[in-house]
Amino acid sequence: MTIRHLKQRELADRWNISPRTLERWRWVGEGPQFIKIGGRVVYRLEDVEAYERNQLRASTAEPGARVQSSLAGAA
Repeated sequence: MTIRHLKQRELADRWNISPRTLERWRWVGEGPQFIKIGGRVVYRLEDVEAYERNQLRASTAEPGARVQSSLAGAA
């Protein structure tokens, strides 16, 4: 299994945000988990996708309102 990594610029492009936003999020402990080796920061694709899933919302009225997965009741 190959683990795919995204550079800061790649993730910023994916989300259409500034790389500085990612830097600020790292500073304050927000955003997806990251790996730092030496001076290089990368994000594992699986962590980015998990963070994206966690950000799903049903409404803007409630910050913590999560979208219910259609698969949640199946089983």
